[in-house]
Amino acid sequence: MTRFIDISATVTTLTGIGKGKGEPEITYVNHEESATTRAALFGLEPTDFSHRGGKYAAVERVSIGTHDTTHMDSPYHFGPITEGKPSKTIDQIPLEWCYGDGVVLDFHHKKTGESINPREIEEALVKIDYTLKPRDIVLIRTDAYRFVGTPEYANIHPGMTRESTLWLIERGIKLMGIDAWGWDRPHKLMVEELKSGKREQFWEAHYLGNEREYIHLERLENLDKIPRPFGFKVIAFPIKIARASGSWVRAVAMMEE
Repeated sequence: MTRFIDISATVTTLTGIGKGKGEPEITYVNHEESATTRAALFGLEPTDFSHRGGKYAAVERVSIGTHDTTHMDSPYHFGPITEGKPSKTIDQIPLEWCYGDGVVLDFHHKKTGESINPREIEEALVKIDYTLKPRDIVLIRTDAYRFVGTPEYANIHPGMTRESTLWLIERGIKLMGIDAWGWDRPHKLMVEELKSGKREQFWEAHYLGNEREYIHLERLENLDKIPRPFGFKVIAFPIKIARASGSWVRAVAMMEE
C-alpha cells in the first residue's frame, strides 16, 4: 500500500509573521454571499437561486507572496545570472528535478543560528548508512516548523552555509529543502552580522545560486513524521507562474508499506 505524508504547510493567516510582513490574506466568500454577487453579475436576483436554498458556490480570494508558505526558490530568485547564463524562472524549472528519491538528514539537535557544515552532512549520511546519488532530493530536518504561528518562527532555526550547499551540489543534488523559515541561517542574525561588517555570510547559501545552478524548498513541515531516512519519493511541483522567482508547492513524501 502506498502511504503519503504531507510535508507542506497549510496556507493560513495565522503564521505569526504579522500583517504586511508576508502573512497571507484570505477573503472567504460563503455560499450566501456568493449568491448575491453572482446574481448581480448575471443580471439575476438572489431569489433566482431559491431552488438551491438561496446559495451559490463558495469561493476564496488569496493574497500571498511567491515566497510565503511552503515554496520553491528558482535560480532567478538568487540573481539574474547563473553559471554565466540567464537564470531559470520558476516556470522554466525541469519537472524531473521536482520528483525523486528523498533523503532526510536530521539536524534537529542544532541550536538556533548555528551553521550546518559539510562535515556534519557527511556524518549524518554515515549515521543512516546512505550514499547520495545524483538527483536525490535532500531534506534538512530542524523541527523549526513546530514554531509556525509564533513570532519566533522566522528566527529560530539553524541553517545551511555556502560550503554545505556546494557539497550537495557537487554530488549531483539539484533540489534540496528545509523545514524552517529559510535555507540560510536566520535573517535577523545575518542582518546583524552584515551591520558588523561580515558581508560574506549574508545569504551565502542563496547567493551560491549565482555560481551553481540548484533550487531549494523552504518552510516544509513534518519531516519528523517520515518514518525512515530514505526509501521514499518526494513530489514537489511548483505552480507555473510566468517569469516568477518562486512558487508555492504541495510537497509530499510517498512510500510503499
